[in-house]
Amino acid sequence: MSDALTELSFTVSGRVARPPAEVYEAVADPDQLSRYFTTGGAHGRLEQGGEVTWDFADFPGRFPVTVVEADPPRRLVIRWEARAGLEAETTTTFEFEPIDDGARTLVTITESAWQANADGAKSAFGNCEGWTGMLAALKVWVEHGINLREGFYA
Repeated sequence: MSDALTELSFTVSGRVARPPAEVYEAVADPDQLSRYFTTGGAHGRLEQGGEVTWDFADFPGRFPVTVVEADPPRRLVIRWEARAGLEAETTTTFEFEPIDDGARTLVTITESAWQANADGAKSAFGNCEGWTGMLAALKVWVEHGINLREGFYA
């Protein structure tokens, strides 16, 4: 059995003091997502089989996003375009787990498909930073209505 690394992936998670349905909606709804994460705008709701685009003011250019799975309020799986270090699209999975009798939500984001090489590692680390920032922005948005990204990157 070989222990050779063939693909890179990462998982980040955080807790949000709101029920899973509310947290899920803040990710799936393009109007809310545009207020705290996709600062250049999200177009299209994250629904099964849907195609949407995300734009970031700090990283211009629209990113096409394909919704592979939508199971509200538990799980979303998306794919988006290849970058350096990828052979195909990356797969990003959002899981929304109720904790504290459903009063809070554990949000877990896993992204995979990065090649196990220097370009793949650079891109994976960059996206890991991005999804960690997204989790912090999601928490502050859902709990306090504040856009944490405003003025942060540009």
